[in-house]
Amino acid sequence: MTPRAGYHHGDLRNALEQAALQLVAERGPQGFSLAEASRRAGVSAAAPFRHFANKEALLAALALRSYQEQRERFAAAMTGVADPAEQLARFATAYVEFAVDQQALFDVTFGAGLVKADHPGLEEAGQQVLDVLREPAERLRTTPDASVDLIHTIAATAHGFAAFLREGVLTDRVRTGLRAAEAARVLAQHAGERLPG
Repeated sequence: MTPRAGYHHGDLRNALEQAALQLVAERGPQGFSLAEASRRAGVSAAAPFRHFANKEALLAALALRSYQEQRERFAAAMTGVADPAEQLARFATAYVEFAVDQQALFDVTFGAGLVKADHPGLEEAGQQVLDVLREPAERLRTTPDASVDLIHTIAATAHGFAAFLREGVLTDRVRTGLRAAEAARVLAQHAGERLPG
């Protein structure tokens, strides 16, 4: 593939991110090089360095996109729902749907091995996702630590359902989302306060 000429400002960065997402979908976050992403985008091997110092920087940009997509999806899922347990149930379903609809972004989030401290934007973006969930969790738990524990427990449960769905252990997407929601309701309504230690 020959390098493309005449990129408008911003097109090169997006083209590289899209190429990297395709490669992640095919091979996983660690299964490609920056040079391969360049070839897939149809640009020279030197072109990415205008935007990304290395492959890790490109993966960090994809992780940032993933967090932004999650925040928007989770907030939309909870909109118009007053009951905090039901809000978290909607979040659990949205989590499963995100893992299926955006598999490459999901895999970058959890499989790229990025250290958030090395990418300050990621730390902030991850907190913004958590902030969407804090309000309903804080209405169900008496301390900030206990509310974060609840969020993590529900997210971990939804993550398990998503993994089972993607691995074929579960096969019905709609039913899996509903099961994740029901598990979230149980955890929200009946799980104890923060565990000792």
